Amino acid sequence: MTDAAARKPDLGRFGTFGRGVTPTQAREIEALGYGAVWVGGSPPAELAWVEPILEATSTLQVATGIVNIWTAPANEVAESFHRIDKAYPDRFLLGIGVGHREVISEYRKPYDALVEYLDRLDEYGVPAHRRVVAALGPRVLGVSAQRSAGAHPYLTTPKHTAQARELIGLSAFLAPEHKVVLTTDPDQARAVGRKALDMYFNLANYRNNWKRSGFGEDEVVRPGSDRLVDAVVTYGTPDAIAARLNEHLAAGADHVPVQVLTKDENLGSALAELAGPLGLK
Repeated sequence: MTDAAARKPDLGRFGTFGRGVTPTQAREIEALGYGAVWVGGSPPAELAWVEPILEATSTLQVATGIVNIWTAPANEVAESFHRIDKAYPDRFLLGIGVGHREVISEYRKPYDALVEYLDRLDEYGVPAHRRVVAALGPRVLGVSAQRSAGAHPYLTTPKHTAQARELIGLSAFLAPEHKVVLTTDPDQARAVGRKALDMYFNLANYRNNWKRSGFGEDEVVRPGSDRLVDAVVTYGTPDAIAARLNEHLAAGADHVPVQVLTKDENLGSALAELAGPLGLK
C-alpha cells in the first residue's frame, strides 16, 4: 500500500463545487454539514483565495478542481501548498489536471507532462496523500491512484464511478463531481444543463469519455441528447436528487462534490434544501 492509500483524504460524503465561494458562504456550507468546497477553473499558482475560506471555518476543507499544469508552475503551486498546509494542516487538497488541448497553445503529450508535473511536486515536497488528479480515462485514472491520493472525475455518471473504482482499487480516493438543478420541470432543467455543458461539447476528452460510457456520437455533440444531459445533470425534488447523488457513493465514490447550477446568491438556500435528504446535519 502506498503512503497515499494509507492516508486517504476524509472530506465527508458530500461537498460543494463552483467557481468560488465567499468566507461567509463557506461558514454557511460548513454549518450545513458539507465537508469540502471545491473551486473550479484554473486558479493561479499563488492560491491566495484559499486562506480566507479556511480562516472563516473550522473543519471545512478546500480543494482545487483543478490547478492547470500548463498555467501554474509546480514550484509556485508547491510554495502555496506548504504555506496553506502549515497554517491549516490537512484542510487543503491540491487538485491538478492537464486541461484541454483545444485551449492550451503549448499543449504537448498530456500524459507525459502530467507525470513530469507530479515529479516536480514530489521534488518540492507536496505529499501524495494531499493531492488528487483530474482523471477520466483508464491511463490517467491509473496515474491518479499511483501518484496521488486518487481521482477527481468531472461530468461523469455513477456507471463511470463504478468503472473508475474497479480500475483504481479500493484504497485510492475517488471524488466525482455531479451537477444538479433544483427543479422538477424537465425542460427547465435541461435548458439550464445544456447552458452549463455547452463549452464541453467542444472538448474531445469529455466527448470521448461519454462515448466510453455508452453514449453515441450523435449524443455527445451540441446540444447533446436528453439522455446525456439527464445523466450528468440531475434534477427533481431534493429527495430525488439526493438519491441520484448517492448512486455515486454506492458505485464506489468516497466523496461527491455537488455543483448546484444556480445564481451565486441562491447557493446557500439550494444547498440547505439538499442537506437533509443527503443526510447531513
